[in-house]
Amino acid sequence: MSKKRKEENGAMQAQHRALKLKRRQPNRSRVGDFFIYFFLFLMALVMVFPLVFAVNSALKPLDELFMFPPKIFAQNPTLDNFSDLFVTMGKSWVTFSRYIFNTVFITAVGTAGHLIISSMGAFVLSKYDFPGGQTFFKLVTVALMFSGYVTAIPNYLIINALGWVDTYWAIIVPAFAAPIGLFLMKQFMEGLPMSLIEAAKIDGANEWKVFMNIVMPNVKPAWLTLIIFSVQSLWNNRAATFIYSEEKKTLVYALQQIQSGGIARTGQAAAVTVIVMVVPIAIFIFSESQILETMASSGLKD
Repeated sequence: MSKKRKEENGAMQAQHRALKLKRRQPNRSRVGDFFIYFFLFLMALVMVFPLVFAVNSALKPLDELFMFPPKIFAQNPTLDNFSDLFVTMGKSWVTFSRYIFNTVFITAVGTAGHLIISSMGAFVLSKYDFPGGQTFFKLVTVALMFSGYVTAIPNYLIINALGWVDTYWAIIVPAFAAPIGLFLMKQFMEGLPMSLIEAAKIDGANEWKVFMNIVMPNVKPAWLTLIIFSVQSLWNNRAATFIYSEEKKTLVYALQQIQSGGIARTGQAAAVTVIVMVVPIAIFIFSESQILETMASSGLKD
């Protein structure tokens, strides 16, 4: 038995060596690799430059903000712009915490609802055949071509008829029906093998358990990407079209009002830019790492 096992191991090693020899070597030179990485490095600098410039502008005192030619990096960094911004916000008759609550509530509820409704709709459209399913998805695809400016008037008429003007629901409910979520989730769920779902049903799982315990964990890259899009859209929503009461305004609206205060508030405007972009960038960085990890560790084939 030991001799036979040695012969089998030797045959496997010989086969492995043959496969390594047959493996195609990349026809790139080191000089080509250098230029490729150098080009990627330049592109990375171009993309990160606006972020670096915005952060340094927020740290500059007022005299450096008006310096010509402008400096990229702050010579005497200070947090006065941020402290002045919080002082200005503190003088408002609506508290700063109220603006934060409005924005966080709208963003959290809108994103959660968008994710749940889009995922459930995509699950039905991608894994079940029923009359009108393909037609409905074609309508969703067509809806992707229309921007918010085109649908602004119909949206306002519908929301006004429902009595939702000047309420949180005027922003939250339309976010549930954003077509990008349904389209993204359906395209990703179509890659899931139907045999996996059928096996779960044979084991006694109902539709809800199949959806929550089988489908959603395996489409994690898709719904994390959807969270990025939804958070960026809702966090930066000024809500000025549907919400008129000051106590229901979002943080972005209040900050942009300060930002438009003129030359005297240039430093505060720079601080506003940083505060507004911090949350979407943080969500993107966190979700991107999760997406890459999930894509690297998953991959089901029928």
